[in-house]
Amino acid sequence: MIFESPEPMDPLAESEDAQVKNRAKVGSARPSSLLYTFGVGSIMDLPQFSIMPAGLDDWEPIWRRRETIPVIEEPRLLKVVQLHLGPRVQQLRPFPWQPKARAMSQEGSDLGIPARVFPQWLRCTGCDYLGPLSRFSYTNTHPFRPDLATFEHVSCPGRGLNKNKIPGTKGKTRRSPAVPARYLLACVNGHLDEFPYVLWAHRGKPCPAAPQPDLKLIDSNIGQGAGAVIVCERCRQRRSMSEAQGASGKRKLPGCRGRHPHLNAFDSSCEQQPTTLMMMGASNLWFASTQSIIVMPRTAEQDKTALATRMRTLLSEQELTQFGALPAVLRALLNAHKCDLTDITDEELLAAAAEAVAPPPSEEERKEKLRQWDPVELLVPEWDYLQKPALFAQQQDASGLMVTETATSPDLPDQIHRVIAVNRMKKVNAVLGFTRIDEMDRVNDLATRLVKLTRDGRPTWVPATEDRGEGIFLQLDENKVADWETKIVNTGLWKAHRQAHRHNFSRRFSATAADIDPDTRFPAPRYWLIHTLSHILIREMAMSCGYGAASLSERLYAWPATPDRPAAAGLLICTTSSDSDGTLGGLVALSQPERLRGLVADALHRAARCSSDPVCGQRTPRHGEDFLHGAACHCCCFASETSCERANRFLDRRFLLTLPTIDDERVPGFFGAVDGY
Repeated sequence: MIFESPEPMDPLAESEDAQVKNRAKVGSARPSSLLYTFGVGSIMDLPQFSIMPAGLDDWEPIWRRRETIPVIEEPRLLKVVQLHLGPRVQQLRPFPWQPKARAMSQEGSDLGIPARVFPQWLRCTGCDYLGPLSRFSYTNTHPFRPDLATFEHVSCPGRGLNKNKIPGTKGKTRRSPAVPARYLLACVNGHLDEFPYVLWAHRGKPCPAAPQPDLKLIDSNIGQGAGAVIVCERCRQRRSMSEAQGASGKRKLPGCRGRHPHLNAFDSSCEQQPTTLMMMGASNLWFASTQSIIVMPRTAEQDKTALATRMRTLLSEQELTQFGALPAVLRALLNAHKCDLTDITDEELLAAAAEAVAPPPSEEERKEKLRQWDPVELLVPEWDYLQKPALFAQQQDASGLMVTETATSPDLPDQIHRVIAVNRMKKVNAVLGFTRIDEMDRVNDLATRLVKLTRDGRPTWVPATEDRGEGIFLQLDENKVADWETKIVNTGLWKAHRQAHRHNFSRRFSATAADIDPDTRFPAPRYWLIHTLSHILIREMAMSCGYGAASLSERLYAWPATPDRPAAAGLLICTTSSDSDGTLGGLVALSQPERLRGLVADALHRAARCSSDPVCGQRTPRHGEDFLHGAACHCCCFASETSCERANRFLDRRFLLTLPTIDDERVPGFFGAVDGY
């Protein structure tokens, strides 16, 4: 059960009638950052304090400022979102933002993402005072400098006696800025809470001297994460935060209260005992769970599904039931909502209306489909389209996709079978939710591990972005890949990686991971090969395409043949942006035969050696080790987290090239030896 606040939050409305000293705007972020780094439920660091973007319930008052709400129509992605979150999700909406015509114009100034200050315990930088938000003064007065918003400790005494006056002034007291207290409590069910500083300092008991005592957080060891000491100013009790670390410290922490700060609510169903100590900037505090697709030319069935979704959004259930067999009336109703039906026939309109009123699948059916769902299903239509060059001439402008098959240089390694220049592309990304402590693909993909985006856990829409850009698609020779895989699966290196993956899987935070066969989650050798090739190409392309390496991302098509789908062996390296209309062609220009030949040759040449060799080139998981990479490190293969889809896991240069080894077994690289190896 969720206990919620009585009213949704609208900080922009709160600032309309307020004085200039209480402005609501505190910062800004790019759409891609809000999607992957600082989304709903995350902690966003501002210059003076930190905030947490609120849940989707609190976005509704913002959207009501517009007569029409923009929607991103992509049936293929919406179907996947509905599979994960339920059939109530009917829309993919962009972030509430509007571009400005000029630097000082006011378009879109009434839009924004609501957020709450979190953590709400702050520490004074002048005297180490530790207290709740209500004991500090908020200041945000500059109309064009929201970064100057700050919380201050009024009448700060400083560190010492008679320090409450500012030197060189008369009658003015010290106002020291406050910063967030950095300790938090989290649980694997996605709850997040403030650290109970008062109870911790008094070892679970109330203060004998005051019901709400003043505390201080004193850093005893500079640079130590949990080296601080909590001191009660009234009874002089003190306790180090180092006691909360490790397995013994975990047993001293309280149980989870089920708090969702982004929803301003508590979930009474959580029974995690105890919680986990987290630092505010910890990388495992928030993991986004998203799904993305490259927009392809739609089929007739997808067009019908898109129209049906639009009908459910614009018309009531009564209107659809009453007029579902009357195309003229349906047209009039939809035209009143400014819905373009120019190319829609009456038969298509009736078919879409029938689909719109059809009952959704039962919850049991949805859960069974979700249990059997494989993320590869999102990639299969894209792979199939790229296998049919005859369709390239029939590309539709509405899809935003333009691809051209490119000739290959005779000197290009014959393991690379095809090259396709992706001149234009559109990528749509949707938010499913988020997890804490362990990311989604490491908690056995259970939807129940996703943190709610709304208080009732049943959203009717989710945030999404449209990214436009360009890229290069490389397809490897399937016969050569299959022959190479048969040689790899029996090597000692492959067996060592498989065993390391089993150890890694068994040590995850998810209690349900023990019920999953880890081998079913272990990528095939071709995935390791294509993933490593993608990383060395990203590093090489970044030096000549005009985009930084962090702006390039990978999309891997690497799966063995199954009864349901043929094998795939290819990769797409692309650059996209959600706040521009496209890119400048620097990446797609690298698909020219001679430039690509030189680029691939240089990438393989660099991959043959690493500045950390021989340690890197001979790194193999031994008994009990659980790291998920081999001959790969920051010097040779690792990419930024914005580029890699698997967080730099499943990489090994020995699958790419035949490298020297001190072992008896020499692993055959897919591209053979380089530089005489």
